[in-house]
Amino acid sequence: MHLKPITPMLQYSNTPLLVALVILIFAAACDRLPGKPTLEERWKAGTEVTDFSQLYALNCAGCHGADGRLGAARPLNDPLYLALVSAAALREAIARGVPGTNAPALAQQAGGPLTDKQIDILVEGIRSRWGKAENFNNVAFPPYSLQDANAKGSAPGDSQRGAVVYQTYCVQCHGKDGSGGPKGGSVINPAYLALVSDQALRTAVIVGRLDLGMPDWRANISGQPMSPQEISDVGAWLASHRQTGLLAQGKPNKERK
Repeated sequence: MHLKPITPMLQYSNTPLLVALVILIFAAACDRLPGKPTLEERWKAGTEVTDFSQLYALNCAGCHGADGRLGAARPLNDPLYLALVSAAALREAIARGVPGTNAPALAQQAGGPLTDKQIDILVEGIRSRWGKAENFNNVAFPPYSLQDANAKGSAPGDSQRGAVVYQTYCVQCHGKDGSGGPKGGSVINPAYLALVSDQALRTAVIVGRLDLGMPDWRANISGQPMSPQEISDVGAWLASHRQTGLLAQGKPNKERK
C-alpha cells in the first residue's frame, strides 16, 4: 500500500493563517515608520482640539503674548487681573470679542472658530494656570466696570475732575499732558485710543500692567489708593482724548477738500 505525503496539504491548509500573520507584521512595522506622526501629532479638525496650550497658541498668543504676557493686548498671565475680572466676563470677551477694538469674537455663534467647550477650556485654563485668587482674599477691589461703579453710588466719570486725578496719580510716569514720560508711553495717542475700549482703559487704571511695570490703583502713591470715583474720572479724561484725536486727524482732511 502506498501512502502519499501529507506535508504539502498541511502547508496549503495553513496558507490563510500565514498570510494574515504577514499582514499583521507589516502593519505593525508600518506604524513605526520613521517620520510617521504619533496620535498626538496627527492633524485634527480645529473643533476637535481640546488642549489648552494649543488652543491658546492658536487663538490668543498673537495678541496676549506666548506666555500670557508682553503682547500687544492686556496680559492674561496676571493674578491681580484674574482676581478682578469674573469668569463670566472673561468668557464673554473671548466669545463675543470687544466691540470697537481688534479683539475678535471667537465663538462659532458669532462667526468665530471655537465651540462652547473650547471657550470653557480657555477660560478654565487661563484662570487655573495664571490666577491666584487666594492672594487677594483681603483686597477690596474697585468696581470692575463703570456700570458697576454707578450702581454702587459713584457718579459718572467727569473728564475735568479726571484731569486733576491724572496730575495726581499718573503724571510721574506718562508726562505732564499724557503724551509720554520717563517711565511710560503716551496714553492720549489717537492710534492707541482707537484700539482700546473704555473698559480696557478702566482696567488698566485699576490693574496696571504687570508685564510692563505699571502699578495698580493702590501703588501710584504709597498709602493712597485711588478711589472708585477717581478711577471713573481719570477714565473719562483718557477717553475724552479719543474724540480730540479724531477731530485733530479730521482737520487736514477737511482742509484738503
